[in-house]
Order: sequence, then C-alpha cells, then structure tokens
Amino acid sequence: MPSLPTNRDVWRIAAPMILSNVSVPLLGMVDTGVTGHLDEAYYLGAVAIGSTIFGFLYAGFNFLRMGTTGITAQRFGAEDGDGLKIALGQALVVAATIALVLILLRNPIATLAMRALGPEGNVAAFANDYFFIRIWSAPATLANYVLIGWFLGLQNARIPLYIVLAINVTNIALDLFFVIGLGMTVDGVAAASVIAEFTGLLVGTIYAFRYMQDIGGHMRIAHLTTWKEYTAFLAVNTHLLVRTMALMFTFAFVTAAGARMGGLVLAANAVLINLMHLMAYALDGFAHAAEALVGKAVGSRNLGALRRAVTLALRWSLYVSVGFGAFFFLGGSSLVRLLTDIPEVIEITLVYLPWMTAMPVIAVWSYLYDGVFVGATRAREMRDIMLISSFAVFLPAWYAFRFLGNHGLWLALALFLASRGIGMHYYYRRRVLKEFEA
Repeated sequence: MPSLPTNRDVWRIAAPMILSNVSVPLLGMVDTGVTGHLDEAYYLGAVAIGSTIFGFLYAGFNFLRMGTTGITAQRFGAEDGDGLKIALGQALVVAATIALVLILLRNPIATLAMRALGPEGNVAAFANDYFFIRIWSAPATLANYVLIGWFLGLQNARIPLYIVLAINVTNIALDLFFVIGLGMTVDGVAAASVIAEFTGLLVGTIYAFRYMQDIGGHMRIAHLTTWKEYTAFLAVNTHLLVRTMALMFTFAFVTAAGARMGGLVLAANAVLINLMHLMAYALDGFAHAAEALVGKAVGSRNLGALRRAVTLALRWSLYVSVGFGAFFFLGGSSLVRLLTDIPEVIEITLVYLPWMTAMPVIAVWSYLYDGVFVGATRAREMRDIMLISSFAVFLPAWYAFRFLGNHGLWLALALFLASRGIGMHYYYRRRVLKEFEA
C-alpha cells in the first residue's frame, strides 16, 4: 500500500521555504539601508520607485512558479520521467520568451510606469537609471521562478532555498561592495540585483542538470518548438495569470483607497500590510508543502494521500495562524513601533491593529487552498474564485461599508480573503474529491 504523507513530509518542504521567505525582507532592509545613508534622499526614493515597478512586474509572472510546481508534482507522482523534463523545458522557453519581450519593450514599460507612479526631478531620473539596469535581470528572474517551481514539484525544497539564499546573499554583499566600497549609488543597487539573479540561476541550473541525469526519460526538441505541445501548460498558466492580476488589483485598490483617506491612513495601512506579509511568509511555506504533496497524490491517483496531505498542511497552517493572531494581539503595538517611530502614524495604526488579530485565521484558508489547487492544477477554479472574490465580494463590500472609513476597507479585505477560502473549500469538496471518488 502506498505510503501516506506525514508531518515530517510537510515540514521537509515547509521549513526551507519559510527560511527562504524570511531572507526576502532582509534584502529590502539592506537596499533601504545603503541608499538611506547616502548624501541625498532622492536615491532612496529612486530605489523605492524602481523596486515597486519590478515587484509589480514580476509578481504578474509568478504563475511560472505556481504552474510549474503543479504540473511537475503530478508528473512526479505518475513517475513520468519524460513529462518532468518536458515540464521544465517548456516553462523555461516561456520564461525566456517573456523576458525577451520585456527587454524589447523596456522603453514603453518605463514610460508607462513612471507616469503611473509620478516621481519627479532627481527621483525620476535615478529611478530610470535603476530600471534600465535592472531590466536585464528579467531572463534570470523568470528562469529562477521556473526552477524553484520545478524543484518544489519534485518534493525538494532544499534547492529552492539554495537558489533564494544565493540570490539574496549575493545581492546584499554586492550592495555593500558597490555602494559603500566603490561609491556607486542607485546604479550599484540595480547592478547588484542583476548579478545576484544570474548567480541564483547558475546555482539552480547546476542542480537541475544533476537531477535531469537521475530522472531518466527523454525530451524531443519538438516538445519545445511545436505550439500545440504547449496547450496544457498555457491553459494552466493563463488562468493563473488572470488570477494573479485580480489579486494585485485588490491590494492596489486597498492602497489607493487608503491614500484617498490621507497620508496618515496610507502609512498606517502600509505598516499593517507589512504585518500581513510577515504572516504570509510563514503560511506560504505550508502552502508550498500542499502544492508538492497534493500534486504528487493527484499524479499517482492516491485519494488517501490527497486527503492526508490537505489535512496535515491545513492543521499546521491553523496552528501557525492562531499563533500569529496571538502574537499580534500581545505584541502588535511593539512591532508597530519597531516599524515606525512617527508618533502620528503609530497612533492611527494602533486604531486598526485589532484587524491583525483576526486576519491570520481569516486568511489562512485562502493561503492553504491556493497551494492545494496549484498542486491539483485547478487553475480555472482558482481564477473564477479570485474574480468573484475581487469583483463580486470585495468591491461591493467596500462601497457598502465605506461609511466606516478605513475600518470599512479592512472589513472588505477580510471578506475578500474569507470568500476565497470558502469558495476553494467548496470546490475542493465538490469537485476535486468527487472526481477522485468517481
């Protein structure tokens, strides 16, 4: 009888991904620190603008990671060596194509981004410098998404950890060397990011070649050059792209709505959303575990393993979410003061801090089921639920409760997260499990 997933299996994947996630904000702190200690404040503003542009740009292509994980995990469960190689090859071809398009369109992208964000003077000039250097990281960044997703699908979270650590450690070291050692400014920060991404790609490529030799199977060139061979890959990833765009719209709307309430509310919401990101770094580790274990169970057609994987990942996610809620309740005010020392921002942030006590338990379901649905490659359902949650729940809730001000905005966001969790739980019970039982 095939073995069922265990708590150890969950933590074997979740723990390295949590560690790799924790290194991300550390990099942001170093970027801020090195530019924040330069002679002029506009350097810091320029890096902030540039980082925002690439954060938004690359987040839209995160489907490369999610889609690759689900497809790979299922082929791993089915012991399909050919399919594993094809999954990696096709995803890398798509990533390279997107990167080429981004580089070719760098001038109009930069123009649109600067108009949207509206920097002026020296901030705009140096943000442009940052953009036109860092855009050359696109091939490596998108390929790294693919490699991380592929290794997760193979139930291996150690290699993604090595890739992310290689990127972030190299980036931090080069930030310090270029800016402090060589006296560079924004160009040094951007160049550090480019070199770091290619360093991560080198690490991932070395490990990928080793794994390809062990997997066995064959991949014909026609699998990479024939359009119809990409039908399944593009079907999954197109739905994930639409889903990601809807998610980004919702959080952009939260930022814009907060801005219309004034600078203090905008700043307070930024602090609170950072606390949500802190929570997400941990919970995403269990979602990644669900992606890999569920995908393997689906590929091997093992209903017991599917149920067990979801149960274990959800159980640990709930434990951690309750812990975060308690942490925010007991120590949230201290954490807010750590993130900002502006008295007015602290005062107004503490007014809305109670939302963070409830938000982990509300959000955990949507985070975990994202992983379940990625592993099951149910991208269409993910797309539909996200669109419903964004446009039929979040927006109507905001306009219905906007008289509550920023409390109404957080209520709408809570309903958005809850509706995603409820919707995916319904689909999981009524569609995914029913199809297995049939």
